[in-house]
Amino acid sequence: MRKYFGAKPILYPQPVLIVAAYDQNGIPNAMNAAWGGISKSDEISICISAEHKTTKNLLAKGAFTVSMATAERVVACDYVGVVSGNKVPDKLTKCGWHTQKAEHVDAPLIDELPMALECRLRSYDPESCRLVGEIVNVCADESVLTDGKIDPEKLRPIVFDPVHHAYRELGQQVGLAFKDGFKIK
Repeated sequence: MRKYFGAKPILYPQPVLIVAAYDQNGIPNAMNAAWGGISKSDEISICISAEHKTTKNLLAKGAFTVSMATAERVVACDYVGVVSGNKVPDKLTKCGWHTQKAEHVDAPLIDELPMALECRLRSYDPESCRLVGEIVNVCADESVLTDGKIDPEKLRPIVFDPVHHAYRELGQQVGLAFKDGFKIK
């Protein structure tokens, strides 16, 4: 028998995304966003409100990065979500993060988060809070690569559990996409 919960934002997994952008003075800011994902092969969509400092920054610059939050940095990743850049302008410094300019867009890469998408702003709708970015590059530190490919076991990305208000580490491989289903065929 099923239990019905009504209309709620419950879906697994919800990646924990760290969105970063520079302000008009070149100062980096970042925020935690859990409502987002790939919407086309070269596009990411994220739900973020217009009041966020990061939203104001990326709208002004037309560029941003999206890093995968990791188990190793869970405390700092949560911190940038619970503290507003409008009130704490040096929040990246407070959580011990360092940045460098992304190679393909005018936005910061966070050194401590080893995988990121470099994005150009495609659109933003303040009514729906839907941010759409064109993915122009994906970059990853060599520390999370195996045979030249991103290795989720080394990256250790976290996901948001909306039911328990918790972060969970992405689990182990359980099958092969575009292959296992052929066993039924």
